[in-house]
Amino acid sequence: MKIEIIMILVAGAALVAGVLLGLLLRRKLAETKMASAQKSAVQIVDEAKKEADILRKDAIIQAKDAVIQAKSEWEQESRELRREIQSQEKRLVQKEEALDRKVAQVESRDEELGQWEKDLDQRDRGLKEREKEIVKLIDEQKARLEALSGMSSEDAKNRLMEAMESEARHDAAKGIKQIEDEAKENADKKAKEILALAIQRYAGDYVAEKTVSVVPLPSDDMKGRIIGREGRNIRAIEAATGIDLIIDDTPEAVIISGFNPVRREVARISLERLLADGRIHPARIEEVVNKAAQEVDESIREAGEQATFDVGVHGIHPEIIKLIGRLRYRTSYGQNVLQHSLEVSFLCGIMAAELGINVKQAKRAGLLHDIGKAVDHEVEGSHAVIGADLARKYGEAAHIVHALAAHHEDEKPETILAILVQAADALSGARPGARREMLETYVKRLADLERIGTSFAGVTSCFAIQAGREIRVMVSSEEVSDAHSHALARDIARKIENEMTYPGQIKVNVIRETRAIEYAK
Repeated sequence: MKIEIIMILVAGAALVAGVLLGLLLRRKLAETKMASAQKSAVQIVDEAKKEADILRKDAIIQAKDAVIQAKSEWEQESRELRREIQSQEKRLVQKEEALDRKVAQVESRDEELGQWEKDLDQRDRGLKEREKEIVKLIDEQKARLEALSGMSSEDAKNRLMEAMESEARHDAAKGIKQIEDEAKENADKKAKEILALAIQRYAGDYVAEKTVSVVPLPSDDMKGRIIGREGRNIRAIEAATGIDLIIDDTPEAVIISGFNPVRREVARISLERLLADGRIHPARIEEVVNKAAQEVDESIREAGEQATFDVGVHGIHPEIIKLIGRLRYRTSYGQNVLQHSLEVSFLCGIMAAELGINVKQAKRAGLLHDIGKAVDHEVEGSHAVIGADLARKYGEAAHIVHALAAHHEDEKPETILAILVQAADALSGARPGARREMLETYVKRLADLERIGTSFAGVTSCFAIQAGREIRVMVSSEEVSDAHSHALARDIARKIENEMTYPGQIKVNVIRETRAIEYAK
């Protein structure tokens, strides 16, 4: 046990001795490194000092070189600046000499201007004195002229102005005539080309007046059956259809008379079916008339749809389509209104294509322009205004409504489309074979034309020719001048437009001639 303790103590002492020895060795090594580091630091400092001395000497040398170079550059700039200053001084001296010369010139001109002003003052005084003398002479001459002519200067001035005004009016009338002739020549040429093309591309049918319908009978015995006992059958037919049956001495025929074409067509169909069936009594009459009315309504709708299809117009309200179909049974001066509307539509489309405007809108306005005639026997007013109201009611565009209202001057035409519908309507109604006119109306129209022509001063006689398409007005050459004759023709035309209603156009031809007659004896 003691040995182990002694060994432990010996080992501990050895360990302590080793540690102490290690510490001494480390300290010795650190001192050695420190001495070496100090020596290296001294060497580095010495080398740094040497390098600093070298750099300082180099910097001094470079600074001296820079100073020398800057000095040389400054001296060169100074020499150039001195040369520039010397050249500017020379230029300034030259400018001063030039200014001196100009000053001298200006002074000499001032002297000349002063002399001229004196001369002008003298001339001005002389001109004023001469002007006074001239005014005095003019007054004396004016007084002498007034004394010789017997009129004052104001009267002479007024006469001169009147003469000049008369001459100016005469020249203006000549100018107006020339301008009108040129405008008419160009406009007529273009209008005739368009109208001729429209006429060539469309040919309408000849139509006749149709206000009555004739139903043939298999025998005259059927007249008694139509009349019925105590006339009950004929009264039932007239009550159901709203038309008149005329049964007279006409052999094997019954005349259906009425101004409502739709009712007249219903009556015709009903009577034909009653005659074919043979059963004619009030109950059967009412049944047949109702069926006929339904068939006519269907045919009206189909006719309207076919018309819109033929023209190529779509999107029309169904009620307007029915109105168009009703025109199938409406006539005007013997012309079927549906055929007339189709004709106007085609003519509008042709002329619109030539003028470069919307063809579909033109055809639409032409087709609808007379829809007012479908209900004009039921509504008061002009058919143009009625048609425009109907078109507006069923959603037609404003320019279409205006074209319908203006095609008979119920409104003033304000668009090309309205003028186009007017022209196509007149063209369709005025073409040969389109319409027939009653003799009394025709004679009255001719008389009204001659009355209007003779109502103007200076007119000696007036004749309506060409079936009322032209009037020739003979005027007195003493009362009406050549220039005034053109104004007279225009006034007569305007009065005809305002007071009369007529298809197409009327030519007013004013004739003025001077005849000199002498006899040789």
